[in-house]
Parts: sequence; structure tokens; C-alpha cells
Amino acid sequence: MAKKILVLGSFVADAAFRAARLPGWGETLMGSGFALGPGGKGSNQAVAAARAGAQVQMLSRLGDDAFGRLARDTWAADGIDASLTENCETPTGSAVIMVDEVTGQNAIIVVPGACFTLRPNDVERAGAAIRSAGVLLAQLELPLDTVECGLRIAREAGVRTILNPAPARALSDQMLGLADFLIPNESEAALLTGLPVESKEEAEAAARVLMGRGAKCVIVTLGAQGALVCAAGADAQLVEAFHAGAVLDTTGAGDGFCGGFAAALSEGRTVLEAARFGCAAAGISVTRAGTAPSMPRREEILALLG
Repeated sequence: MAKKILVLGSFVADAAFRAARLPGWGETLMGSGFALGPGGKGSNQAVAAARAGAQVQMLSRLGDDAFGRLARDTWAADGIDASLTENCETPTGSAVIMVDEVTGQNAIIVVPGACFTLRPNDVERAGAAIRSAGVLLAQLELPLDTVECGLRIAREAGVRTILNPAPARALSDQMLGLADFLIPNESEAALLTGLPVESKEEAEAAARVLMGRGAKCVIVTLGAQGALVCAAGADAQLVEAFHAGAVLDTTGAGDGFCGGFAAALSEGRTVLEAARFGCAAAGISVTRAGTAPSMPRREEILALLG
């Protein structure tokens, strides 16, 4: 029986703009589309995991406002348990997402708002819920000491820990050592190591450095190439990406992978099987606009896996 995934992370409202290209500083462009919807890496990954079939509980902080209500409506629609998430006086955060309609590539600015008021003592109060989970999934859109507290509680209880180090920030060896699975993309792996990460070989070199600093298993997501899985005592293995149709928007790809990977891991799949499941989820998400709305259902993932 699959074990619960507890997601320690953010919710922000995504304001997404589409244009023929990304603007330069001081430049104004006419856009072709706009959408306002649910976002935040924590929430996106929670939705991805829930739609992939997992039992999910969300630990975050919201403002008592329209964006906060959007979060709760989003989670309720996908059966995500929000009982640990409280409201506060700080407004719910937001993100501006600029999407190149030609390539589907994006640039994002996040203002975290209410979720940044979640502190280690709040996480400690949720300790029983963390200890009862099978997987803790965290990102870096919260204060670092808050994330570290959650990872530490989970590690001490034998709960498997997944850290998606995004947005990219410098991390201590102590923090990296709390991650059973560290899942950076190319730019995040490059920032964490100071090494270039533009090929499979460079990704493996960066992953080995991160493992040397304490991470047990490093999975570098490589966009259209797939994901490189590096574990101690084993050769690195590339899990190839899935092509599910024309690429429309890559914004939710990393979150789709992390949520799908966590869901598969929670039901007892091997690391490589879970990475393949995550690649399938990501492959579908990039064919759709948005972040949380782009996450596929379990039956879609299984159909693509074949």
C-alpha cells in the first residue's frame, strides 16, 4: 500500500504572459496571452503527485485572501489534505511567468509572500504528520531553516526525503546530507557545484560532487534529454525523456517530474522506475499551458509508459 507524501513547500498565484520572445531590460512587448492560476513549486508538486495517484498532505502558509482561497480550492479539487496549512496576515505570494510562445521556454520571478512566514517551530508542530509519511518532498521557496527542519525530522524518523533545490540557492553540506534524493536541473546543479552542466558527462560530474557533499542519490533533470540518475556504487543511468506531443510550455516540467517521482517512490517502485514515471509526467506536462493545470492524471502517465 502506498504511503503518504508530505509536501513542505510554497503556494503562489501564477500570472503567466505569453509573447513571441522574452523582453529585454527597458523593453515593452505586446503579448499574445495571459492566464492567472495556481502555482508555487510546492503546490505544483503536490498536485502532480496527487494526480499521479498518491495520498498527499500539504504543509505551507497562506494569506487570508483570494489567492489563498485559490490554493485551497486547487488542493480540494485533487484530494490534497490541507489541514496543516494555516492562514496568516501576510498576503499570499505571486509569480510572474514569461513564456516564449515559439520555444515554450520561460523566465520566472517569485515573490513568496505568506509561505515565507512558515518557520521551523511551525514545522516542529507538524512533526507527527511528517513522521507518519512515507516521503517528504521539499523545495526552496521557503526559508532554508524551515526546509532543513522538515528534512531533519523526516530523516530521524526514517522517512525518505526528496529535495528539489529550486529556486537555485547555495546550500550547506549539512543540508545536502539530509536529502536521500536531490533533484536539481542543469542550472541548479551548476550553481551548487560551480561546474558547467551542459551534457550528460558534465551532469554526472556535478552529481558526483553533490554526492561527495552528502546527498545520497542525485537525479539531474536534463529537459528534452530526460533525467540522469546517479547513486553511490553504481554507474550513472540516463532515463530518456518521453515525447507526448508538441511542446507548448515547459514551466511545469520540473515540478511534474518531482511529483511523479515522489508518487512512484511512495508506492514502492525502484529509483529508476520512479525516474521513468517522473519523466512521463513531465513529458505530458510540457504539452499543456500552465503549471498545476498541466499536471497529468495517473491513467495518462501509465498509458505513456506503455
